[in-house]
Amino acid sequence: MIEFTIDGKKFSAPEGTTILQAARQHNIYIPTLCHNDSLSDYGACRVCLVELRWPKGGGKLVTSCLYPVSEGLDVYTRSEWVLKTRRGVVELILARSPKSEPVKKLAAEMGITEPNPRFVQDPDNHCVLCGMCIRACEEVVGVSAINFSGHGVTRKVCTPFNEANPVCIGCGACSYVCPTNVIKFEDSGSTRKIWEREFQMRKCEQCGDSFMPKAQVEFMKKKLNIPDEFFNKCPDCR
Repeated sequence: MIEFTIDGKKFSAPEGTTILQAARQHNIYIPTLCHNDSLSDYGACRVCLVELRWPKGGGKLVTSCLYPVSEGLDVYTRSEWVLKTRRGVVELILARSPKSEPVKKLAAEMGITEPNPRFVQDPDNHCVLCGMCIRACEEVVGVSAINFSGHGVTRKVCTPFNEANPVCIGCGACSYVCPTNVIKFEDSGSTRKIWEREFQMRKCEQCGDSFMPKAQVEFMKKKLNIPDEFFNKCPDCR
């Protein structure tokens, strides 16, 4: 076990544990916007910054979701340096997505009530470029139907060339993990619309409800070797 301190208190954790994981195991709050326990960490939002201090003086800021604990590590989650820098990061995120309720809630925790008008580019933009949707599609689903496109203020998440991607299976995993609810899909009767594509849905033979895109059914049958009859009923009726 690795021994270290967080905010002056001694803790221990297995080797390979990140600072964020260790903090959460001991109910120490570190805010995040791009972290999900089911996905690899990316360090995109920088909201989880913490301060490391050295015995001989000095230190640095690191993203707690990526930095592993080490023997004798001295971590501070709410130092003046951390809070000032974290606030600046959230101010920029709020300026990018000024109407996003999750972002506004996070900003309010830091005393930020309004975005800086000098930095607002698109007041209706809700995407914070956390990349969680991309990682869910690649790591959990195994499809990689979406990715980042562009640079700087034009950077966005999209399908290749902003066109319907034939590898997308319409599962909606990207929508479920999106922390700002910007990715939407529309289920209407026997169809689902997402990422510029329309998917036919599989219906439950017992209740008659549409519960999964047929493309997702075919993908899961091949990937997991599941027989087709398994999908005759929805999860509620199964």
